[in-house]
Amino acid sequence: MTSPVRVAPAVAAALTAGEPVVALESTVYSTLGLPEPHNRQTYQACAAAIAEAGAVGALTAIIDGVPTVGVDDIEPLLSATAKVAARDLAVAVSQKWPVGVTTVGASLTLASHAGIDVFATGGIGGVHRGAAVTGDISGDLPVIARYPIVTVCAGAKSFLDLPRTLELLETLGVAVVGFGTDELPAFTGASSGLAVPNRCDSAAQVADLLKAQKALGLGGVLVCVPPPQPIDQAQLDDATETAEARADEAEVRGPARTPYVLAAIAELTNGASVTANTALVLNNARVAADIAVAAATPYDE
Repeated sequence: MTSPVRVAPAVAAALTAGEPVVALESTVYSTLGLPEPHNRQTYQACAAAIAEAGAVGALTAIIDGVPTVGVDDIEPLLSATAKVAARDLAVAVSQKWPVGVTTVGASLTLASHAGIDVFATGGIGGVHRGAAVTGDISGDLPVIARYPIVTVCAGAKSFLDLPRTLELLETLGVAVVGFGTDELPAFTGASSGLAVPNRCDSAAQVADLLKAQKALGLGGVLVCVPPPQPIDQAQLDDATETAEARADEAEVRGPARTPYVLAAIAELTNGASVTANTALVLNNARVAADIAVAAATPYDE
């Protein structure tokens, strides 16, 4: 059966040759993730950092109804408003959506189809505050658990219910590790106050963990990297409370809530959250590239 996923020639060639590849989501590089011109600049910096580390970047998206791994022309993605989660992939294909930016879950699904072992993003989705009442839990989490892929992130988005997110990751069997830290990062914030169950201090250690995970037939590895330019914690806490209250008052829920809250926090912090976000996305891409290189290196080298 022919694969429904289009893999760019450069990405396919690298995978065939056993060379390191890093999958990237496209939502973060659209205005749903970062405002212009930060989205374009951040993508360009990430692509350059991955190439400099000796890996190949593979941006994922829906283009003309085709799930694509390795998008060359990012222009249609920068202003895209159609966000594609894992649950939406078949809909986007069957209805031939012209452009769709992929979430963490959708990107991991496409990376798995292509045979990519390492994926980089900003912050993952998780359990929303008040989920006991609303049931609002990101579809990212079960997909992270499903595929034996390393997801490099700065933890879950700071406005989520982080303790419950960490508990659900444990329930789903995700191997959560802090990269050079014993604490779960809080996306654009420096501290969550939550301990991670495991720690890795090098890309080689993560690569070894991935190999063991795959050998045992287990699922995903979540690598949580502290943000390099975190926001002042008090400022972030205040902005988050206000942004969440605005979202509640406007009755914004489901897939629309995250971009709404992110935009509100950006406004309330006078852009500090955007600066922190761009820095951590780039840093995660660098870490992911190093892991991909280590994973592609035979043990005897």
